[in-house]
Amino acid sequence: MSEVLELDAAGFGEAFFRDPAAVYERLRERGPAPAMRVVLPNGWHGWLVTSYREARELLADPRLRKDVNEMVKLFPPGSAAAYGSLLSRHMLNSDPPDHTRLRKLVSKAFTGRAVERLRPRVEEIAEGLLAAMTAGGPDRVTDLVESYALPLPIMVISELLGMPPGGWSDFRGWTLAWMTGQSQEDVGAASAHLAGYLTALIEEKRARPGDDLLSGLVHVSDEGSGLTAGEVLNMVLLLLVAGFETTVNLIGNGVLALLSNPGQLGLLRSRPELMPGAVEELLRYDGPLHTATVRFTSEPVQAGDVEIPAGELVFISLLAAHRDRSRFADPERLDIMREPGGSLAFGHGIHHCVGAPLARMEGQIAIGRLLGRFPDIALAGADAPRYRKALLMHGLQALPVTIGAPVTT
Repeated sequence: MSEVLELDAAGFGEAFFRDPAAVYERLRERGPAPAMRVVLPNGWHGWLVTSYREARELLADPRLRKDVNEMVKLFPPGSAAAYGSLLSRHMLNSDPPDHTRLRKLVSKAFTGRAVERLRPRVEEIAEGLLAAMTAGGPDRVTDLVESYALPLPIMVISELLGMPPGGWSDFRGWTLAWMTGQSQEDVGAASAHLAGYLTALIEEKRARPGDDLLSGLVHVSDEGSGLTAGEVLNMVLLLLVAGFETTVNLIGNGVLALLSNPGQLGLLRSRPELMPGAVEELLRYDGPLHTATVRFTSEPVQAGDVEIPAGELVFISLLAAHRDRSRFADPERLDIMREPGGSLAFGHGIHHCVGAPLARMEGQIAIGRLLGRFPDIALAGADAPRYRKALLMHGLQALPVTIGAPVTT
């Protein structure tokens, strides 16, 4: 049996969030193990899976469960954070048959055909945001996250769900506090705000339904059995948070990767038809999620030559899997011509992200339109970009750029 490495909370420092791939590479050099014991800064004990083959297998292994009612029993007292909230009882934190039933109700809204119908509106939103960015002049430093990467997916998912425009600064603040709160008091307060906001919105749709996904969820009937009030509330929150957080990071991380690799940027500019494959490579190279959402073992599970006992939390590192040399040649190199396939950025198995087609389309449009509008866009300042300190989401706190003179049409 290979050595099982132990990584304590001190290992999750600034360097880890700035360049997790380098940290994983050093761990592999010490003694490659497909899984290692970890202690997270919040006190959670579990196993971090870092190899591609084991990551892919475990993502689809039914012995790794997600039932949040059982999972919270494995957290140290007072550390459940968002998982201790009733708002976490949604399909992403459930197992079959509940997961199967809930996923069926929303999957039709995110098929390739359904998503393609949204393309003209996504393009229109992108063009509007790009036009607004030119208002301060070509030499002004712009935070691309706040001005573009964040509002684009927020506007798309809010329109898809039928939410009223505006009010997103409060909503995003609540979701961030709910997801990353350091105390149960902070998480509880954010949960109360979110529940109140969404409950009022649901009641509005019940009284005055529209042609939108939220109205459909409120009034849905699946073979004579509809969602409970709590399931509607939790489903809406999941779709909203998952509908923009991942795409924000895809756009921000992707643009940073291209601006940091001018050869690849130039190739993509000269051959815009490469954009779909480029987005797949960007998802692999510096994806929007650090780890998959947490799971736990219902019985002992083998990860390569490491046995993970029953009743243990498991964190599957997608970033580490995507830099595994046994799966990807020269994984540290951005290569938009790389043969597509193999990305785990949206998960694998029954919990594969239902919104993946929408996120891919938004990423292709957002990055393509940005590069087409601003041929001289460049990173601003010499400071290294700062990533959020989170083990789930892997995204930039800000991305300062200068946009240069726009191409006019």
